[in-house]
Amino acid sequence: MSDTPSPAKPLRIGMLGGTFDPVHNGHLRSAMEVREVLGLDTLHMVPAPQPPLRDMPQVSAAQRLALLTAGIGDTPGLLADDRELHRKGPSYSVDTLAELRQQYGEKVPLVMVIGFDAFLRLAQWDRAEQLFELAHLVVIARPGYQSPWPCSLKELVGDRAVDSVATMMQHARGSLLMLELPSLMTISATYIRQRLSDGKSVRYLVPEAVEQAIFHQGLYQSSE
Repeated sequence: MSDTPSPAKPLRIGMLGGTFDPVHNGHLRSAMEVREVLGLDTLHMVPAPQPPLRDMPQVSAAQRLALLTAGIGDTPGLLADDRELHRKGPSYSVDTLAELRQQYGEKVPLVMVIGFDAFLRLAQWDRAEQLFELAHLVVIARPGYQSPWPCSLKELVGDRAVDSVATMMQHARGSLLMLELPSLMTISATYIRQRLSDGKSVRYLVPEAVEQAIFHQGLYQSSE
């Protein structure tokens, strides 16, 4: 037998941004499945303090980060990443990807994961043309859901689409993959906030640790 050690498997890193207002079981289950399907070593879940194309979240970025950290708990491979909380002004994914690229190096496959609704607005993002220079893009598709791509999006994506994880991971960046996840959990943060405001239960919609933190701190609940 040879004493030569087998080469280490190259790292695969992912980024999943969002408001997480609040984080719920749909977010976390999707994150787990994305990590498994893509074979990611670490998926950075990055709360946005001030999303440029969305309304301001109801609670502070620090509170949402704390809820996300509680929700992840000891789940392997998921990381609550606070890097955007240290910036002033709007949160731009291109800046976060640039930081991750610098952190992990040029050869590591880096993947940004977004939902289909966000993908349809991708051409409106700040420095959108630079995203593919830094990372791959994986879009969580909805089974049976079709919507035409805007012309600006078609132009941005070009011929970058691939049909498999294996093909995408042959390179460190630059591809687009549409991905359907095994579980389809149609939970929305808007629905959870409304239930909390109405004084209704969110049990089994969010992790128990998140539910306890929300009620302990009185988050999202009506002041009446």
